[in-house]
Amino acid sequence: MTAMLDSDIVLRAPTHRPVLPGVEIRGAMQPGFADILSPDALAFVADLERRFGPERRRLLTLRAERQARLDRGEKPDFLPETAAIRAANWTVAPLPRDLLDRRVEITGPVDRKMIINALNSGASVYMADFEDASTPTWANMIEGQLNLRDAVRRTIGFTDPESGKRYALGQTLATLLVRPRGWHLPEKHVLVDGQPISGSLLDFGLFLFHNAQALRAAGTGPYFYLPKMESHLEARLWNDVFVHAQDALGLPQGTIKATVLIETILAAFEMDEILWELREHSAGLNCGRWDYIYSFIKKFAEDPAAVLPDRASVTMTAPFLRAYSQLLIKTCHRRGVHAMGGMAAQIPIKGDAAANDAAMEKVRADKLREATDGHDGTWVAHPGLIPIAKAVFDDTMPGPNQIARRRDDVAVTAADLLAVPRGAITAAGLRQNVEVGIGYIEAWLRGLGCVPLNHLMEDAATAEISRAQLWQWIRHQARLDDGRLVDLALCEAAIDDALARTRAALGERYAAGRHDDAAALMRELIAAPRFVEFLTLPAYERL
Repeated sequence: MTAMLDSDIVLRAPTHRPVLPGVEIRGAMQPGFADILSPDALAFVADLERRFGPERRRLLTLRAERQARLDRGEKPDFLPETAAIRAANWTVAPLPRDLLDRRVEITGPVDRKMIINALNSGASVYMADFEDASTPTWANMIEGQLNLRDAVRRTIGFTDPESGKRYALGQTLATLLVRPRGWHLPEKHVLVDGQPISGSLLDFGLFLFHNAQALRAAGTGPYFYLPKMESHLEARLWNDVFVHAQDALGLPQGTIKATVLIETILAAFEMDEILWELREHSAGLNCGRWDYIYSFIKKFAEDPAAVLPDRASVTMTAPFLRAYSQLLIKTCHRRGVHAMGGMAAQIPIKGDAAANDAAMEKVRADKLREATDGHDGTWVAHPGLIPIAKAVFDDTMPGPNQIARRRDDVAVTAADLLAVPRGAITAAGLRQNVEVGIGYIEAWLRGLGCVPLNHLMEDAATAEISRAQLWQWIRHQARLDDGRLVDLALCEAAIDDALARTRAALGERYAAGRHDDAAALMRELIAAPRFVEFLTLPAYERL
């Protein structure tokens, strides 16, 4: 890559936003942002966009075409054209030392305090999240890059402005992985040749450009989580990006390692193929359970036989989710790589010992299921859950992982993956969807992408399930277990009731929030004649 000189920068008065040829920065340049958005860094990410943006857009078009076929009644199946890949014996490239033991991973947004606490938490891995746990405001995204740059160099610190408490890194830190935004999300504050850059390529490119060499010098590497893919072709695109980026920055091929979240129903049919495409860069697969449930609703939105019951009743013991998780373990272990378990969203409940004990027992049971099934590690949303999850995996998995444990006893068919769970649709479930949907969207619009609601740490995935279920129930004229029809009027009344209770609880503070904006978006989404694929896209325009 040719270095850019200071003389190549055009400063656009009066905001003094740096612009390279064909590159425009539309976000405010706050202190420190110029370090991240340096000429060389911008040249690097612009090159990624120009090389790989057209294929990204083509693949998104293929997504839309596939959705149209699903809407007409087509059902997914294992691909006949890639049967040879599934049948062949092959493994991914060997893993680096600091990715061998991943028994407990904590996830969270990229704000400064969170990064410090997560790295110090005692977890094996911290996934720094630019995606579902972060609202993609311009400040959040670029400050997150600054924070991670400082964390990689161990210079990060934070002083709480209210308490005066000082936060700093300890001696033993979790291994850092970074989740960029999904292929579908743009970054409207950076234009390349007049078009918004891919949020995925911006997040990935800026982090890699600024930190790859420092990470290698520290004995680790640039490691990533890749979200929301729907096919092995989308994994192939990431692999092409990795190969080019490593060459451009003088990194040995295979330096980058990436774990793919299997959080769409379509990707579940292509797990072998996804590992194959990323085999030099693969660090395994993860059960992204909440997005997976949402994907099931979304992909079969027009099928009246695919209506799901209350979210609370769709647990990982449901046959279709159990089939998916066990197939993931079998696939990963056959290919010599980690099979990561899903998220425990519970958070400790203060002031109610009985309720807290019950919640923690749910976590323990969930992690025991994962460990005994053969998962090599798991996710938690709160540091208070790390000891519970670690104790379960320490007891069940004495080695760094259990990749050697083949699950040849597992046999999963397409019908197993597509089996619709049964259960009741209740008034309480409807109210929960309304409250979680509005509560999360309201916080998201204020810049908070990770929100505690009803003793659960919610991110965009659970809000997606909430509004998707309401749309699906309305669309297919579902009935509550008390016989009432779930129609738009019933959901509108629930929204009105939720707003009234929130207004009464908050009093004058209500006006400082964005509850009415959140409710308006919720109404728009559940009343849409066609299912809206991602709530974060229309919400992004409201930031």
